[in-house]
Amino acid sequence: MQLIHFFNIIPEPLADSPGTGRIWRQNRVFFKEKNYVILAGSGRGKTTLINIIGGIRSDYRGDAFFDETNLRDIKPDDFARIRATQVSVMHQDLRLFPELTARQNIDLNPENDRDAVYIEKMAARLGILPQLDKTCGRMSLGQQQRVALIRAVVRPFEWLLLDELFSHLDAINAKIAMECIAEIAKERRAGIIATSLGNTDMFNDFEILEL
Repeated sequence: MQLIHFFNIIPEPLADSPGTGRIWRQNRVFFKEKNYVILAGSGRGKTTLINIIGGIRSDYRGDAFFDETNLRDIKPDDFARIRATQVSVMHQDLRLFPELTARQNIDLNPENDRDAVYIEKMAARLGILPQLDKTCGRMSLGQQQRVALIRAVVRPFEWLLLDELFSHLDAINAKIAMECIAEIAKERRAGIIATSLGNTDMFNDFEILEL
């Protein structure tokens, strides 16, 4: 999947918005192996944008494409396979199962292509190795966010979608997380689309787009 193309997209809940940024109601192409950060305040549709690309929402006007394929033509089961193997999403609400351990949450996707040793090394680097066998419901939000990040990057992907990935991390842990993300995306030759309320300190090599 070499590109994601938005053509005159506007979510139905924002249909009355003029779309003054560089994405809504625009002709916008995202290219693989490039990194983008989408800036907007609350309620402007950052999460909606992630969910459109991830096939979770279809209540929008206009058209969105993976290469030449219109997203509206992709069946739910096919989109589930795409999320498992091509488009990995780290949601703002994390979507972890609180009764499962961090390790169990990470291992839920059967398509994961990294082994336990890799996961433990990454957990150690992110400072949560001692928490891997703790249930996520007993972890802090910052620890949970790092679990969700590991879960997102240990599966195969060509695009990594990150919805406000630093919202519960301090500057030091955010920097470490970004270093991990950049290395893995480069190794996989993947593109990154991240969202942010406005802070761009960690997005040095990203194209910055106002929503």
